[in-house]
Amino acid sequence: MCLAIPVKVVEVGAGPGDEWAIVDLGGVKKEISLALLADVQLGDYVILHVGYALSKLDPEEAEKTLALFAELNETGASGAPAAS
Repeated sequence: MCLAIPVKVVEVGAGPGDEWAIVDLGGVKKEISLALLADVQLGDYVILHVGYALSKLDPEEAEKTLALFAELNETGASGAPAAS
């Protein structure tokens, strides 16, 4: 199974050359490769898979997806509220 997730670009040009960025992954900062995409700007949302940005994503769609992930995290996989 593969998982690709939306992340927000918080820094561009990090690392060697301009093919790297720093993204925010739920409060965790991660360096990723932009080698597969052109014209990524600060504040863009991209789909991240195994360290590579695969495509840009509409900010509204990204926020909806991230909200769904947060809801799943709160309720757990079973759909019942997570234990405290």
